[in-house]
Amino acid sequence: MTKIVVHSDRGQLIRALFDEYIELYAARDDRLTSLFSDDFSGYAGGGTTLITDRDEWVKITRQDFAEVSGRIHIDLLDIAIQDLSETVVAVTAFFNIQLPIPEHILSHEVARLVLIFRLEGKAWKIVHSGISIPYHLVQGSEVYPLTNLSKRNRALEALVEQRTRELNERESFYRLLTEDAMDVIWRTDRELRITYISPSDQFHRGFKAEEVIGHHVFELFSQEGVAIVTEVFRQRQQAEREGHVEGFAQFEAPHRCKDGSVIWGEVFSNTVLDEQGHIIGFHGITREITQRKQMEDQIRQLAFYDTLTQLPNRRLLIDRLTQAQLASQRTGHYSALMFVDLDNFKPLNDQQGHFVGDLLLIEAANRLTASVREMDSVARFGGDEFIVLLGDLVADRETSTVYAKRVAEKIRVRLAELYQLHVSRENEAEIWVEHHCSASIGVFVFLGHETGVDDILKCADKAMYQAKEAGRNTFHCYADALG
Repeated sequence: MTKIVVHSDRGQLIRALFDEYIELYAARDDRLTSLFSDDFSGYAGGGTTLITDRDEWVKITRQDFAEVSGRIHIDLLDIAIQDLSETVVAVTAFFNIQLPIPEHILSHEVARLVLIFRLEGKAWKIVHSGISIPYHLVQGSEVYPLTNLSKRNRALEALVEQRTRELNERESFYRLLTEDAMDVIWRTDRELRITYISPSDQFHRGFKAEEVIGHHVFELFSQEGVAIVTEVFRQRQQAEREGHVEGFAQFEAPHRCKDGSVIWGEVFSNTVLDEQGHIIGFHGITREITQRKQMEDQIRQLAFYDTLTQLPNRRLLIDRLTQAQLASQRTGHYSALMFVDLDNFKPLNDQQGHFVGDLLLIEAANRLTASVREMDSVARFGGDEFIVLLGDLVADRETSTVYAKRVAEKIRVRLAELYQLHVSRENEAEIWVEHHCSASIGVFVFLGHETGVDDILKCADKAMYQAKEAGRNTFHCYADALG
């Protein structure tokens, strides 16, 4: 901002002379000395001695130009022009000086220049100059503290070099840890595009880093995995909206491999925040857990499925029956349970052995499964007993009962068809065993928690025995809850 307290014409003239002085000084032009009065005095930038001899000042100016021969850059910050008398005008200016040499200190300091112009005849001359640079490292006859600036710059450069070396060593150490780790370490931007992934990803999935970086994180996962990740992000965003501070998100998801196969990974993910707390990306670690998942699946299979027929066992059936009760209570829709017992299974076991009996049980399980909806459950309850659970029928009991009877008849007919069992033993000719086997079926229709789990099973079992007493190869519906 320019402040002028002077006659306007004179102010414009003095400002033009000042601009000329600055231009000549910045250009290191000897013509600058022509602006000095014969009666000159002044203070040099780094000195405290008043120079009263014009020739001495010219000498100092040329020394200044010799010290820094290249053009300097002056950023004017403020200027004030003020009349002291009719023939004397003072100019005070504040600016930054940028020398044409690498230096990181002086350019940040604010220098002050005071020039006194006096009218001598018809020309205005500079009769006094005082420049103040608030940096007190001038040595000897220097105008600028170049020696100390050089020392300081070398010290700064040495410090920067040391810090850079330390950072490089630290980065090398962490890169060694990252790239030697079997877990996959990764980062993404806020748009979930991958910005880094460790080499172990290629070991696990077959993709090189350049094939992954820049791609969306969803491309790491199978379709099932994308659904899992989407739900995890939805839950996290919901928690954050409710003010719950979340740490690492942990989840398991299937990842796709370059050869088309799928592996499972346990993912630990967290946000990367800027200084204002805004999310600018995500980072995390993925651990390959395919073998663990397979073992878990095997354990689950052993715990909840029949090893012969691969149908749900009694434990899983009880769980599904409980879930069906809860769903029935919520929707008001009836469900039905069938107790299925093979009528003449024991003679086959006694005559042909357990191996052939097992073949019949497997075939019976397949026929049962094919006779019901995908949403329904078929379980092996033990021996030659099976359970069929029909869920989510309709809200009308009579209509639900009619449907359950129709399914029971379909099952009865299907199980009564001739069984042709292929017996293949090592070092023996192929043998086919034909067997006729019917089933007795007990049906119980229930709603919600009107009847307990144990009573539902008892009612269906009682209805099944009623079917056997009626001559077998039939079904009986237990109409009353406990009657």
